[in-house]
Amino acid sequence: MAVLMTEKEKMLAGLPYNSFDGELVKMSTYARDLCIQLNSLPYSSKAERAAIIRKLFGKCGKNIDVCAGFYCDYGCNIEVGENFFCNYNVVILDVCKVKIGDNCFIAPQVGIYTACHPLDGQERLLYEMGKPITIGNNCWIGGNAVINPGVTLGNNVTVGSGAVVTKSFPSNVVIAGNPAKIIRYLK
Repeated sequence: MAVLMTEKEKMLAGLPYNSFDGELVKMSTYARDLCIQLNSLPYSSKAERAAIIRKLFGKCGKNIDVCAGFYCDYGCNIEVGENFFCNYNVVILDVCKVKIGDNCFIAPQVGIYTACHPLDGQERLLYEMGKPITIGNNCWIGGNAVINPGVTLGNNVTVGSGAVVTKSFPSNVVIAGNPAKIIRYLK
């Protein structure tokens, strides 16, 4: 007997899914409402901001700071470690898991996108897919960088400003460019 998967289960598994499914719409609406609340609070309201982030993210460590202009699809698929800083106007499309390690910093205008769409226009009307993203410990993502679906970055990776990261990279490197490539190895 075939086991039927919910649209949410398909989404998290990286399979084609219907993003207009009622459960997913409800989850996305909840996350977007929390983003609006977070973005409208004064920066000095540290405790309230932290409480919203903890409701929004699936998992987060101590010492987290997310500046205004933060947006995500579901939030519950985002996991961040200790000492996380996210600067202004960051978008994380988390249709699949986004795991970010300890001591990571994200500069302004960064996009982290797990969402994928079919190339065929008719198929694109019917479904979308996703691929998870993993960012290791001690990483710094420079301003206006884009991390594309399915990317894994090792520990101690610096992503240069404006980089478009289309593939995975090992630990201890500086990457930059479009598409991103290794420009320096770190000790």
